[in-house]
Amino acid sequence: MLEIAVGIILGCCALGAGAAMIAGIGPGIGEGNAVAKACEAIGRQPECKGDVTTTMLMGCAIAETTGLYALVIAILLIFVAPGRFIDILLSVMK
Repeated sequence: MLEIAVGIILGCCALGAGAAMIAGIGPGIGEGNAVAKACEAIGRQPECKGDVTTTMLMGCAIAETTGLYALVIAILLIFVAPGRFIDILLSVMK
């Protein structure tokens, strides 16, 4: 019975990590749109290239944090959470 519970814990942690990494799609799409709009703006008004580029880079950096948070959550679910959950399971079963 204990082996089944441990397997369920490991499987759910792996599924959760995979679901968390789906969040990496959002920043990629958002940053692509931001760069495309910045290129359009620079093409229309080349004299404001510095302002547009600075604002675009700041926005891309902020958007990228979403992907980094997802990566951190996935790493925690793979390496930290299973041990904690198994410890909790063993303490409950005693």
